[in-house]
Amino acid sequence: MNIVVVGLSHKTASVDVREKLSIPEAQIEEAISHLRGYPHVEEVAIISTCNRLEIYSVVKETEQGVFEIIQFLAEKANLSLYELRKSLFTLLHDDALRHLMRVSAGLESLVLGEGQILAQVKTTHKQGQKYKGLGRLLDRLFKQAISTGKRVRSETSIGTGAVSISSAAVELAQIKADDLSACRVAIVGAGKMACLLVKHLLSKKATQISIINRSHRRSQELSNKFAHADLKLHPISDMMSVIAESDLVFTSTGATEPILTQAKLTESVPADHPLMVIDISVPRNVSADVSNLEQVQSFNVDDLKAVVAANQENRRQIAQEAEGIIEEEVNNYILWVRSLETVPTISCLRSKVEDIRAQELEKALSRLGSEFAEKHQEVIESLSRGIVNKILHEPMVQLRAQQDIEARRRCLKSLQMLFDLDIEEQTA
Repeated sequence: MNIVVVGLSHKTASVDVREKLSIPEAQIEEAISHLRGYPHVEEVAIISTCNRLEIYSVVKETEQGVFEIIQFLAEKANLSLYELRKSLFTLLHDDALRHLMRVSAGLESLVLGEGQILAQVKTTHKQGQKYKGLGRLLDRLFKQAISTGKRVRSETSIGTGAVSISSAAVELAQIKADDLSACRVAIVGAGKMACLLVKHLLSKKATQISIINRSHRRSQELSNKFAHADLKLHPISDMMSVIAESDLVFTSTGATEPILTQAKLTESVPADHPLMVIDISVPRNVSADVSNLEQVQSFNVDDLKAVVAANQENRRQIAQEAEGIIEEEVNNYILWVRSLETVPTISCLRSKVEDIRAQELEKALSRLGSEFAEKHQEVIESLSRGIVNKILHEPMVQLRAQQDIEARRRCLKSLQMLFDLDIEEQTA
């Protein structure tokens, strides 16, 4: 089971590095195809969010497979292997399984227990299927990870009151601005994160909220979800004029290059007008040079860590309950993988026994005569199948359930010898 994960997250890499390695949804197919082209990479799935990029893979040989994945990342980020390795983590086999289960359960998130990551793991699974990145091992692993994430949320209270990146951003804004009800707020973007921003801003009594987006339809859909709020909708062409009249700006778009820079803000925002900008996108929507402006307070996702830390302790204690569920699911997956070792022998044995059954049935029917055989063939065939299935059932169940690897392998060899099974011919 050569399953590996190579990646980086908010725990190992700064936003500067994370944005260089972010893979937009439109590039996932190309990335999977590229990785599958390496000689040691057999299966691939990619989780790419604002806080992590993780590549899960089944590799033919662990060391070579990991090197090929790191090489892919270095080329994408245009970084040397030495520079990149400082930000990467690599987990192998059981540790890789456990990590994905923890990610899906929200235990590896910046905001412990946040729910959005489970949807992102589901998206990764769908993309892996769609773009032919998944084989039997990763397909089963992601299905089980999704199931684990659901179990953790239903069987523990880790998700109760858990905040998202968006709510942490609003909380940071409230700490810095004190009273959001008096703030003129602009949100650039109209996706899921923007929707959560509106939700949390309204809960903090903010009432003057403008949505700026390229697609009026997306803006209108967002506005319809908050019919009780008087959201102002603006096209992207009005972005700088709306920002110039705002006190607080959130950016949450899929742009791959900064949409707000020092030059743009200098040109549009008066020097005596204080402005707070909170960027929750990766790649960043706000250029680093914006921090040079005296009247602008600029924050990105890495600045949310202190806010999140204050809310973590209670959920951290609850997370201990989740660890037991995760270990159970990891063990279930390992048992399933080990059971695959029995499949060729079981298939070969069933095939051989079925051939014997069919031959003996044919002999019996020929002796009984055509009139009797035609009348009773279905009953006799059902009887013979039932006898064969009942004889094989218990040994097969015991073989699959055997957790001692060496004991199971001895059983497999005994079966192969006793029944003269040609496994290589069967699997060729």
